[in-house]
This record gives sequence, C-alpha cells and structure tokens, in this order.
Amino acid sequence: MSILKKLASETAVYGLSSILGRLIYYLLVTVHTKVFGPEDMAITITLFSYVAVLQVIFTYGMETTYFRYINSEDKEKVYNQIFTAVLIVTMSLTLCIICFPAFFANLVGYPAERFPDAPRYITWMALVVAIDAAVAIPFARLRQEKQGKRFAITKFINILINVVLNILFLIVFKGIYEGQYLAGFQPFISKIYNPTSAIGFIFLANLIANLVMILMLKEFFIGIKPSFDKAAMQKYWIYAMPILLVGLAGTLNGLTDRFVLESFLPTGFYPNRTSKQALGIYGNCIKLAIFMNLAVQAFKYAADPFFFSKAQDKNAPQTFALVMKWFIIVCVLIWVAVSINIDAFGAFFLKKAIYREGLVVVPILLLANLFLGIYYNLSFWYKLTDKTQYGTYLTALGLAVTFLANIILIPQMGYLGCAWAFLLSTATMMVACYFLGEKHYPIPYDIKSALGYLAAGSVLILILNQIKFGGFWVDTFINCFISGLFLAGIYVLEIKILRKVK
Repeated sequence: MSILKKLASETAVYGLSSILGRLIYYLLVTVHTKVFGPEDMAITITLFSYVAVLQVIFTYGMETTYFRYINSEDKEKVYNQIFTAVLIVTMSLTLCIICFPAFFANLVGYPAERFPDAPRYITWMALVVAIDAAVAIPFARLRQEKQGKRFAITKFINILINVVLNILFLIVFKGIYEGQYLAGFQPFISKIYNPTSAIGFIFLANLIANLVMILMLKEFFIGIKPSFDKAAMQKYWIYAMPILLVGLAGTLNGLTDRFVLESFLPTGFYPNRTSKQALGIYGNCIKLAIFMNLAVQAFKYAADPFFFSKAQDKNAPQTFALVMKWFIIVCVLIWVAVSINIDAFGAFFLKKAIYREGLVVVPILLLANLFLGIYYNLSFWYKLTDKTQYGTYLTALGLAVTFLANIILIPQMGYLGCAWAFLLSTATMMVACYFLGEKHYPIPYDIKSALGYLAAGSVLILILNQIKFGGFWVDTFINCFISGLFLAGIYVLEIKILRKVK
C-alpha cells in the first residue's frame, strides 16, 4: 500500500494542477459557445484535431524512449541525443508547413479561396505544434527527476495565459469594438479586431501562451549540448518506431469521428442543421469528457516513470494489479458523477442551447475514455518486455474498428454513432490487450472487482438518466447526493475487503 500511496501522491501533484488548469481552460468552452455558433467552431475542431496528430508525429515516440533508456545509460548523453533528434525533426517539419500554408489549408478542407484567413491559422498552429514538440523532452526530464511541482506550475501558467488572452481577445476587445465601454480605445481596437475573423484569436492565444512556456523552460534549451550518435539513434528509433505508430493510430482512433462526421452524415439528418453545425455541436460536447481525460492524463504523467522503475521488483505484478483496481474505482466514480449530472454540466459549459442537443453522447464517451485508461494500464506489459510491436497491432485494430463503425453508424445514428464507434473501439483494444498480456506478462488483475464496479456504475447511470425528480435544481441536488452515496458505498466495501485481507 505504501507504493500505491506514493504513486497516488505523484498522480495528485500532476492531477490537481492538471485538473485545476484544465478546468480553467475548459471555461473557454463557455466563452467560445457564447461568442461563436457551431458552424464557426467547426474550423477550430478540425485544426486542433490535426494538431493532435502532428504532435505525435513531431515527437515520434521519443518521450517513452527517453523513459526506457534514461535509467540504464548515461543520463546526460541520452537526454542530449533524444532532445537533439526531436528538435531536428520539429524544425524540419514546421518549416515545410509554414512555407506552404495555403496548400495545407486546402488539404484540410479550408481552401484560401473560400476561407482567406485559413493559411494564417495554419501557420500559427504549426508554430504551436513546434513548441509543444520542443518542450516534450524537457517536460519528460522534469517527470523523470520527480520535479512534479515545476512541471505542474509551468503547465498551469501556460493554460492560464491562454485563457486570459482568449477572454481579452474575444470578450474585452469585442466589447470595445462594439462601443460597450472604453470608447477611447475603439479606434486602436478596430485596427486589430475584425468580427468576421475573430475565431483566429483562439489560435493566436495558443501561440502566445506557448511562446511564454519556452521562456519558462529556457535553461533546457540554453544548456543543451547537441549530440547525434548514429548507433544510439538507430537503437532509439527501433524502440520508438512502434511507439510512434501506436501513438499515431491511437490519436487517429480518437479523432476519426471528427474527420469523417461531415462526410458520412446524410443531408438533413438533423432538421435545420448543417453538417458543419453537427460537427460543432459534437466537437464541443466531446469536451465534457474532459473530466475522465484529466484523470487518465494525470495518471499517465506519474505512471510512465513509476512502471519502468518498478519493472524489476519481484512484487511488480501484484503492485500493477493493485494500481489497476484503484484506477478503475476512481474512473468509475468520475463516470457516474458526470453522467448523472450531465444536464448541470451542459448548462454550465455550453452556453447556447443548440450545443446541448448533443449531450447524449457524453456518458458514452466518458466510458470509452475509461476503457482507454484501462488499456493504457494494461499496455505496459509490451513496453516493459520491449515488445512494442504489439502496441502497433492493437491500436491498428482499434483504428480499424473505429473507422468501420463510424462508416456504418453515422448514417444511421448521426454523431451518436461516433460515440458508440469510439466505445466499441476502446473496448476491443482493452479486451485484446488483456488476453495478450496474460500470455506474455501475466498480472493477477481483480477482474471480478472491475466488472462489478462497471456494472454498478452502468445501472446507476441508466436508472437516474431516466428519472426526473422535479426540476433542474432538485434533480441536480439529488443526483449529487446519490453520487456521494455511491462514493461512500465503495469506501465501506473496500475497507471491509482490506480488513479481511489483514
């Protein structure tokens, strides 16, 4: 239990800052859905989806490679070699994009002839991705050296600057431009604020926030000693290549719905809604799955160095099983709490009623991300045994399931089909990874406990989402109370189990 407490404390360092920072960041959803309609937001959903793909390509699995070799070789040498390799690839790919922004704008479906601002947005987002990739290895070093507080503070400040700039550009500037206040600044603001291209400030705010992040980590760039050893890099690349494919397939798996929804949604499927509006609605409802994503991401930050450091411990399988059990318990609690209070979360985050039409997808997406978190836990068997090719097979399987399911379900169910397709994909990956892990690196997972908590959560969500007690505030209060009872019940049950074990 002491090992579990250590992992929990490290997860909390990353998690609390991440949760606080991301919650502040997701307040932007309220700003964006108040200022822009779903069709305007479609371009941000599309471009940020491509950003997620490029982030994987730019770092090409080198973060995991860094954790794999940093404890077995000269630390400074490994760090400098991997950091140098990432910077070379990042600068090369970024240069390709910013030299031909109109070409890439056309490639992602926003040709400059129809969307004249799109090339500028492409340039800004390329620079955002470049900075994210450039700081990836310094952030990995902070995690490896247990500098969780600095990691968390840097991430938090980056998010805070982004949020403040969004509010400044989209609320304050808009108010001055429209003459609501500070009339003396109106001539100046009119030169930089254009209502027809205000959506671009979302991308610009991201870029400025990232530039500040570079300054906060400047010593990692000033102190680097460029190094490139062909033999070492070949070894790193052989290990990283499957990780790259895993990351790329995994990212595409999570974004396929946003790439294909417009194409496969039948015309008129949603009365009085265009396909771009449907994408805007679905893309913003997806953001309410942030609560599960936060838990999984916080756990991943702490788990990467933890699992590798414990790999040689004779009690590692039992430790990993215990970690999995409590990970599932925490995630099920999040799933239930958000799902039965989805109307309250929707009313708070999604300011225009049109966005709340898609709330039905949120419980499904939360469960899909829960399964993805379980898969992440299970997947350490192939990382610890250097059989990373299995990660490629599993994520390719998940991607295939997602793509086929979207093609089949979108014409029949609209964006609800996207949610079910993602759930089916993550469930397939999770089950397949479990059985392969049992063959190559057996771990005594408590399957009965996991299935029990998932079943209990499912029943609770299905029942409470069908019952209305008497108005928004009454329903919210009762659902919060029931969430508390569910938490208390789990606590009592687990205390009894621990006493029996003792």
